Amino acid sequence: MLDTQRLPAALYAALQDDLRVALAAEGLDAVIADHPDDVAYLTGFFHHPNERPAVVLLSQEGPTLLLVPELEREYALAQHAAAEVVAYPEFPGLRPPLHYLGAAAETGRARRLGYSGDLTVDRLDQVRAAFPSATLVRSEVVMHARYVKRPEEVALHAEAARITDLMLVAGRALVEEALSAGGSLPSEAEIAAHIGRVGTSTMYADHAEVVVVSFLAGGLVYSGANSARPHALPSGHRLRPGETFMLSLGCAVGGRFVEGERTFILGEPSADQRRYYEAVREAQAVGGAALRPGVPCSEANRICLDVIRDAGLGQFLRHRQGHGIGLGMHEAPWLSDGDDTPLAAGMVVSNEPGIYIPGHAGYRISDSMLITEDGARPFTSYPRAFDDIVIPV
Repeated sequence: MLDTQRLPAALYAALQDDLRVALAAEGLDAVIADHPDDVAYLTGFFHHPNERPAVVLLSQEGPTLLLVPELEREYALAQHAAAEVVAYPEFPGLRPPLHYLGAAAETGRARRLGYSGDLTVDRLDQVRAAFPSATLVRSEVVMHARYVKRPEEVALHAEAARITDLMLVAGRALVEEALSAGGSLPSEAEIAAHIGRVGTSTMYADHAEVVVVSFLAGGLVYSGANSARPHALPSGHRLRPGETFMLSLGCAVGGRFVEGERTFILGEPSADQRRYYEAVREAQAVGGAALRPGVPCSEANRICLDVIRDAGLGQFLRHRQGHGIGLGMHEAPWLSDGDDTPLAAGMVVSNEPGIYIPGHAGYRISDSMLITEDGARPFTSYPRAFDDIVIPV
């Protein structure tokens, strides 16, 4: 367990220096980033995104600058943001926010300025006005730097996995307690609320300093036919004996996410329920074994999903094998047909094949995986064997 979720200043200094090397390799003098996850990655400043932008400018020369609204300047300093803080008065104001960043950066310094595809058209126009002499170059240099996690980040992911496993246990226990009491089974919404309380209370009880992000702990809960819709939101539907239900959970420790998902069967399973679940379990096992350094994401995805296709269930596939995880629950690279990014040691990805049978249920198993030097290992550890997910009624 961790006393603090905040990463040390030395780590931010190291990753900023590494990013400068990457900038040089791309022929860039500086990079500008305004996505909240990029801002947090580069400086350790976490904030609630709104109409008032927070922007980082990292240059080959000079200090790293963090532009924030004046009303968040003290908050950035309290988080020990690893940058020189530049505050602007209000938005909208007499001048656009990026004007203040350009003035602080000495606009003539950056000849080639990188920006990510997340930048809005309006924000890009502000950058052009603030850095009139710079050539703007679209670049994913920050996102690519985020692919491989440092040991300190891995420790945060591991703690998020511990809490996610506890939430899975808590969700199942709530159902089992209701069965023992002989009353009504809980609804999807009631299970989701209970799980969220367990996750957040555990985090605050075990950590002296919690990094608050928009999604701290909890997830989706769906049962029966509702679970055949991959991202359905929890409803008032109460679980029923014979149904399949899914706990799609996760949390963020120090802003680093983990997800863990399990499908459960309530009561004596049917032959179809066993067939569907075992096909997904085998695909997840094979897909996990395919995750190793040098393997293209698209190839791992093909190997994983071919198990389901070979089982004659390909018509029930609705999504890829998985995706990258870090400061975002879903981020690049993508374990998908369209992404040939080679996996590398230190990446964290989800391994979550699933099938969805309309009118019946969905079946999905997910573990967050750390790519190692010779394979991959799951952060989450809740059991996934068939006998482990059947809840007697």
